Amino acid sequence: MAEPQRVRVWADALIRLHLDPVFGAGVWSFGFDHAKRRAGLCNYTDRRITVSRHLSARFDDDEIHQILLHEVAHALAGADAGHGPKWKRIAEDLGYAGGVTHDGEIASELAPWVGRCPAGHEHVRFRRPTRASSCGKCSRAYSPAHLIEWRRR
Repeated sequence: MAEPQRVRVWADALIRLHLDPVFGAGVWSFGFDHAKRRAGLCNYTDRRITVSRHLSARFDDDEIHQILLHEVAHALAGADAGHGPKWKRIAEDLGYAGGVTHDGEIASELAPWVGRCPAGHEHVRFRRPTRASSCGKCSRAYSPAHLIEWRRR
C-alpha cells in the first residue's frame, strides 16, 4: 500500500528535520530490511532506521508515518530509554499517536513452518520448531492433548 520511494522520502525528511540538528547531517540513515514480525528498527550502532519491506507493503501511509516517528523517537531518546517516560515524551512531541510496539499483522504467509492443533487453530513459525509445543488458545499451560503438529510449507 505504501510505495517504497515515498516511504524513503518521508524517512529522509524526518531524519533531516529531527536527527540532523542533534547528531549532525548525514549521521543517521534510512533503509528497508526483511523483517517479518516487526515493523521498524532503530539501530543505534549503525545509526540507521529501517522499516520492514514486507510489512510496509501492507500498511497505509499513516501507519508507515507512525512507524517512522516511533523509530525517530528511539533515536532521539537513546538506547537506554526503551519505551519508558523519556521515549514517550519525545514520541508525543514528534506527533506519534500509536502504542509502544507494533502489534499488527505479521507476514505470516512467508513463514515456512505451519502448525495445527487438534482443534484446528493455525500457528506459524519463521524458524524450525525444535521441541513439542501445545496450542495457547486451547490451554494456558503445556498440554499433550493440544499438541501442535508442524509441517513445512
